[in-house]
Amino acid sequence: MHEVGLMTSAIDAVLDQARIHGAKRVHRIVLRIGALAGVEPESLRFAFEVVTRDTLAADAELQVDGVPARAYCAACAEEFGVDGGAIMACPRCGQFSGDLRQGRELELFRIEMS
Repeated sequence: MHEVGLMTSAIDAVLDQARIHGAKRVHRIVLRIGALAGVEPESLRFAFEVVTRDTLAADAELQVDGVPARAYCAACAEEFGVDGGAIMACPRCGQFSGDLRQGRELELFRIEMS
């Protein structure tokens, strides 16, 4: 379960920011996770509970915002939604594209602390 390692890294970054800003408590953490990032949100939530125990983020809320996968068609000069795969066919013209524009995100988007 690589979600524990991912969450450990994210919480380390959160706690570093909390220390830098002199925070006494982390209230909310927002992560953006792409549909094709290979991360299981429920496993990530479980890891969050384990990793934040006995830290400034122990009672924090974890918000996971999903980011849909979108690819770009050079022939149509438009983006389109995709379900997965490395090569996607444009629904408009049928041309194949490997230009994934979003959907692999795994980012610490926001930290709320006091």
